[in-house]
Amino acid sequence: MNEDLLKYMDKFIKYLTNEKRYPSTTINSYSKDLDNYYSFITLKKINYKTITKEEIRSYLKYLDELKYSNSTISRMLSSLRHFYTYLVTNNVITTNQFKLIKNPKKIKKLPNFLQGDELDKIFSSIDTKTPLGLRNRLIIELLYATGLRVSEITNLKINNIDIHNKEIKVIGKGSKERIVFFGDYASKYLQEYLSWARPSLLKNHKSEYLLINNNGDKLQSRGVEYIIDEIVKVASLKHHISPHVLRHTFATDMLNNGADLKSVQELLGHSSLSTTQIYTHITNERLRSVYLKSFPRQQENVDKEK
Repeated sequence: MNEDLLKYMDKFIKYLTNEKRYPSTTINSYSKDLDNYYSFITLKKINYKTITKEEIRSYLKYLDELKYSNSTISRMLSSLRHFYTYLVTNNVITTNQFKLIKNPKKIKKLPNFLQGDELDKIFSSIDTKTPLGLRNRLIIELLYATGLRVSEITNLKINNIDIHNKEIKVIGKGSKERIVFFGDYASKYLQEYLSWARPSLLKNHKSEYLLINNNGDKLQSRGVEYIIDEIVKVASLKHHISPHVLRHTFATDMLNNGADLKSVQELLGHSSLSTTQIYTHITNERLRSVYLKSFPRQQENVDKEK
């Protein structure tokens, strides 16, 4: 029934490798997804050419029972859509039933963010008397004050910063420009860094970028991640903190202190408001907690009246 399927799978993988020039990691994913599918339809005696929507759904249910995550199932489904499009293009079949099947819903994970005492521990653990220490304090201050992505802060050029107005012009995803702002703390460490720490790190080199490594070159994203890892160790915090956690903390604190969702979306550089809405889950839980602690007519008062 499916004797020629392996042949077409092999041709498809060669097509992705030689013509589309997909990276090896992507090719491996496609190969595994197709092998998984082949095993299932062989076991269930399903004809790959005449597979129905119901049979595809039974395959998705099978993957779910194997405890694959929704994101992995979506990827497998995408691989099969692509493969069946290839079969249609090469006149092996006439319709692609996989195009009629929607991906399972993504489960949105609530972003991690720092509590106030954790931020204080991070700030106080950095020795700002050295050029590297001052630079590291500035990195934390700017990531928290602006919500910048790590790639955005490492690509930040000095001429994009308006120190007087405490504004930064950021080139974000898709080369989109936006303006972000910073406060007095970040301003203080920025001016100190520019006055003596950065010239010391440059070692007579020239650079248009704000953040410089110990060799006088532009600091890379991986360098920022390493710096934060080391700061977290000194601060004796027990969980992993990435640059993105500081971005999440910025957004959460802005909303908790009265900022509207649209403004936070623009400051973060999100193209869609739905991306920013994930933070409302956090702030809503905080509001619920405040309400339950503060509203006088709670269950304990009802119990007293009984």
